[in-house]
Amino acid sequence: MHMTMQMKGGVARDASVRMAAPIEFELQAGEQLAIVGPNGAGKTLLVDTLLGKYPLCEGEMRDDFGPDASPMRSDNVKYIAFRDTYGSADANYYYQQRWNAHDQDEVPEVARLLGPVPAGPWRDELFDLFGLDEMLTKKVIALSSGELRKFQLAKALLVAPRVLVMDNPFIGLDAQARLLLHNLLTRLTQLGRVQLVLVQSILDDLPDFVTHVYPIYNKVCGVKQTRTEYLASFVPPTDELEVRKRQQRVLSLPEKATALEADEVVRLNHVSIRYDGRTILQPLDWVVRRGERWALCGANGSGKSTLLSLVCADNPQSYACDIALFGRKRGTGESIWEIKRHIGYVSPEMHRAYLKDLPAVEIVASGLHDSIGLYRRMRPEQRETCEWWMETFGIADLKDRSFLSLSSGEQRLTLLARAFVKDPELLILDEPFHGLDTNNRRLARAVIEAFCHRADKTLVMVTHYRDELPDCVDRVLEL
Repeated sequence: MHMTMQMKGGVARDASVRMAAPIEFELQAGEQLAIVGPNGAGKTLLVDTLLGKYPLCEGEMRDDFGPDASPMRSDNVKYIAFRDTYGSADANYYYQQRWNAHDQDEVPEVARLLGPVPAGPWRDELFDLFGLDEMLTKKVIALSSGELRKFQLAKALLVAPRVLVMDNPFIGLDAQARLLLHNLLTRLTQLGRVQLVLVQSILDDLPDFVTHVYPIYNKVCGVKQTRTEYLASFVPPTDELEVRKRQQRVLSLPEKATALEADEVVRLNHVSIRYDGRTILQPLDWVVRRGERWALCGANGSGKSTLLSLVCADNPQSYACDIALFGRKRGTGESIWEIKRHIGYVSPEMHRAYLKDLPAVEIVASGLHDSIGLYRRMRPEQRETCEWWMETFGIADLKDRSFLSLSSGEQRLTLLARAFVKDPELLILDEPFHGLDTNNRRLARAVIEAFCHRADKTLVMVTHYRDELPDCVDRVLEL
């Protein structure tokens, strides 16, 4: 029996990154694995340990990539982590940088990051699948989250690794791209070019090319099962009592006293955006009235996030456009903070920018001041509000943990709590469920639904999955 990768009794030397039980893991030749588990279960911890990020004090790791392959794991195993969805942000990246062209001079273009790519059928197929020819001259920071995902996938696949580990590979992709990627990965497995290891939070949506599953719970790596065995034993969450409990918490909130009386929350008059000679957003007229619930849809790169950056005043071009917010024309003397104090917002760009080693409750509190990080000490009543929203999203026990130590799904729930913490009049949710497991997606959707049933609450939500939209959404803008 040929073992491509195997860990027996693995225990990380550093106790702070140690699984709760010794790791028993094997990837046999011909297998395509999925590592599945709820948010915070330890999936990324397991993968990082398997890939050698954390040295072992017990157990051993063995690799056998075949007689014709390099023996080096780094040459044979490529890993696309969750954060790669948003590119490799570092300490020099800031939230609005994508919209500020003058701050992109030192940012490399896609072609430079891809490097020289040998000509051939494989290169042509990947370029066609992911639309890379259209991206090559773009600054990588100017890509949409979906385009970044395509770029990272193509970059990894172009080197034809023996094992490709992908964290939630389908998130951020529009429906057509998901189908094309699924078909490509299926064909890869059939040709035997690569073995896949998917890390998934959506427990009941396993691609049909997966042969075996490792379930992860409470930082314990379970026993490997066939896909059929796993799906037969999978029990979807059915805790209707918890759903109703969270909805009732939100519905019981007192009505917020506000001076906003305008019927129109957003008005765009023939608004368009161009960068470097490229039209990002075609001329658009759009009115969002108080109490309306909109879905903002469109393929990757169609301009959804750019449009929302105009509404939220994160894009410098917003002041050159004919935009009115809450009945007040942009550029008539209001500050960016006056605009933002009525808006709750979460987006892939925001998640990318949050590299703050702060307690999670302080990340939530930063939503009170619309800052990236907390620069004012919380008052007791503010802390109580932050903890209330963290409890509503099921993360109260994470309040004192560092944001950077949380799993990607726990981070997203923290940023969702941040969006709600000031009880905003306008809620803008750009791909809010990225990285959330099956149960947390369902519960977060219920919270959004309840919030929008309160008086005069307005919603604009972006998602590539129509079933994620709350039932209250009854208007659609397709870009």
